[in-house]
Amino acid sequence: MNYLKKTIFFLMIFTAEQSIAQSNYFKMGMQAWMKGDYKNAVAQLEKAASKDPNNANTLKMLGYSYYQSGDFENSISTYSRLIDLKSNDVSAFYYRGKARQNIANDPKESLNQMRESFYLSSIKDFTKAIELSGEEDIKLFQNRGLVYKDYAIFKSYKIQKKAEKAACVAIFKNAIADFEKVLLNQPQRKDIVAQIDYVKAQITSLK
Repeated sequence: MNYLKKTIFFLMIFTAEQSIAQSNYFKMGMQAWMKGDYKNAVAQLEKAASKDPNNANTLKMLGYSYYQSGDFENSISTYSRLIDLKSNDVSAFYYRGKARQNIANDPKESLNQMRESFYLSSIKDFTKAIELSGEEDIKLFQNRGLVYKDYAIFKSYKIQKKAEKAACVAIFKNAIADFEKVLLNQPQRKDIVAQIDYVKAQITSLK
């Protein structure tokens, strides 16, 4: 067997071994994921992703496992990798939006100056998910409404000029518009009615 044939032969063996390892890690990660053991799922799926970094199924489960484990920064980066591969994945935008909202609402000290960026990015993610879903998914409007509300409250603490107050009121009104879309489909939602009442009270307090 000449050098080239030997090289190809050993490369095939190495590739096969990598594929088997990736498959085993993925299988163990999926089993942990199905049981709700997200920390163990992360440990196994990270290994699977390192063997096959462009596997969309691995990234989807890994991103969700990070999210459920409270590791929102890694969840965001993983869902971003998934979106690079599948730009029409609604769930990737949804969970990346929720992870960004969670960081904005409870920022680490090092990220405190980036809160506005996380709010805006979260709104952008939910807006994209709504666009991709092709239908009025109530869950998406509800979550975007909550981010609009949280972002407006954050902005209200920094109001110094009349224009800033007007901008803050506009954000609150965006929240109301999204909540009203939820009520059109689910008029019995008392929690959403309470959210609207709360936002209207916030607007009144700014006048």
